Amino acid sequence: MELILDGLREAFARIAGLDPDLLDAASASLVVSGGATVLAVVTGLPLGTALGLGRFRGRGLLLALANTGMGLPPVAVGLFVAVLVWRSGPFGDLAWFCTRQAMVVAQYLLAVPTVIGLTAVAVQSVDPLLPLQLRALGASPLQVAWLVARESRLLLLTAAMAGFGAVISEIGASLMVGCNIKGDTRILTTAIALETSKGEFGSAFALAFTLVALIFAVSALTTWLQQRRRLAT
Repeated sequence: MELILDGLREAFARIAGLDPDLLDAASASLVVSGGATVLAVVTGLPLGTALGLGRFRGRGLLLALANTGMGLPPVAVGLFVAVLVWRSGPFGDLAWFCTRQAMVVAQYLLAVPTVIGLTAVAVQSVDPLLPLQLRALGASPLQVAWLVARESRLLLLTAAMAGFGAVISEIGASLMVGCNIKGDTRILTTAIALETSKGEFGSAFALAFTLVALIFAVSALTTWLQQRRRLAT
């Protein structure tokens, strides 16, 4: 118990003192996970909308792949990306191994299936008569997709948040392709694992509290936007 209390005291001291290592890990987490989430949303929302509204051969298989992707093991994704960006790999000339770019790619692959799958569910939850009415009024396929997406925008916010949640707390992929370099690719989750292995529980607690605080802040913002838009409608 004394070990836990000492760790908590040190954690609060580090947070209050704005420990540089803590700030570096937090900013790296936001940059990497934020970048991966933005890319996942930009590509995943249109693809999910197309899968949710479209009727074409192979649609069921693509939806199954997206749903399967939600449960991809981060270490498997990390291995796949590491092989691609390894010095002798297909993209070795990019020199992305042990860089934030490789971490963004790995986290994107983890986030985008979630965004696609939940977006498809979101647009399918809209009254099926709405697309029919829009087409009858002469709306183009793109206009139909846009209007249906607007109708389900609250659920689309949830899809974006779920994509962020899938990557901000992962460790396996980021550790494998980022190499946990201090001041560069060391993010909150990999720093927590490192400090715990060293027995530095105060640092680990401080990093963990910061990670939870970041997740809570993003969740609170998303919830506020959802409720604000809901009241506005």
